[in-house]
Amino acid sequence: MMVYPEEPIWSIPHIPALYDDGDYGVNVVEALQEFWQMKAARGADLKNGALVIYESIPSTSQPYVCYVTLPGGSCFGSFQNCPTKAEARRSSAKIALMNSVFNEHPSRRISDDFIEKAVTEARASFKGDQNQEDDGPDTGIGAFRFMLETNKGRTMLEFQELMTVFQLLHWNGSLKAMRERQCSRQEVVAHYSNRSLDDEMRQQMALDWIEREHENPGLLSRELAIAERELETARLAGRELRFPKEKKDILQMAHNQLTGGSNINS
Repeated sequence: MMVYPEEPIWSIPHIPALYDDGDYGVNVVEALQEFWQMKAARGADLKNGALVIYESIPSTSQPYVCYVTLPGGSCFGSFQNCPTKAEARRSSAKIALMNSVFNEHPSRRISDDFIEKAVTEARASFKGDQNQEDDGPDTGIGAFRFMLETNKGRTMLEFQELMTVFQLLHWNGSLKAMRERQCSRQEVVAHYSNRSLDDEMRQQMALDWIEREHENPGLLSRELAIAERELETARLAGRELRFPKEKKDILQMAHNQLTGGSNINS
């Protein structure tokens, strides 16, 4: 029987935001964009091009917060106490640029050696569950290996969006539903490997949470409050944020549809 792990079996490490705040004359926003344009020019597989996308959180007072999403799907946020929107953008660009540069190290590229190490770590996470420790086609480990092998040659950050899709499918209960419909993990991986994390996917997950709210009133507000705290903690620590941010955005979308757009904290 195919078993889906209770927790994601792999996550992308991050570089902590532990360095001097000075820019040393470098325009980090421009440097970050140029870095990814250079990667695209050298043939990097970037489905959505080399554009770096910034998202400033609406606010009438400091501290201001800004998120930046990189080609490939990784997301980072301003981790400092930023007195202006411009400083918030620079802060997010700093941590994103550091991670982008570190991502070029050979150890961050998905290779045969990397796959073996990642699979070994994933196998250990099952803590002795013999049914899931092998690489059979219907096990979580087997599907994880398949996902990595089909993305061999890509870097960790370039692989982030695909990993986030599967983290969200797990979190939202979609993987469990697919299992109950007798879908194999390989079939699911093959299907979602060709899909981007778009508004249609977010909307479908938001509808799932609206249905849960109808069944259990108050659930959505509680889950959104938890997601907001998790995102804030991860942002201030300089962590990669795509999964916690998408989770919070999906819950916020569901909440807005139920309340007509009012903020949960208002």
